[in-house]
Amino acid sequence: MADNSRINPSHRETVERVRQAERFAVSLPIVGRVGIPRPEHLAFYAALGALAALEIIEWPVAVIVAAGHVMAAEEHHRTLHDIGDALEMA
Repeated sequence: MADNSRINPSHRETVERVRQAERFAVSLPIVGRVGIPRPEHLAFYAALGALAALEIIEWPVAVIVAAGHVMAAEEHHRTLHDIGDALEMA
């Protein structure tokens, strides 16, 4: 019988691959490839959405906080990439 562990990874292997991944994307029929945030960020955005839906915070505040979070995460990623490039050159 063939070894299917390489074809069908276990749940733990899949979770580990997700944790180590830097970017995620989904292919949509008309739109094409759309990037989605990491699971930790999705939880943050879901909490913001829930707070706005329950009218604990106003929706413009939730949008501004989410936009700031996206910009901070992207800048952090770029900075780490630049540091890595500098270390490789040194």
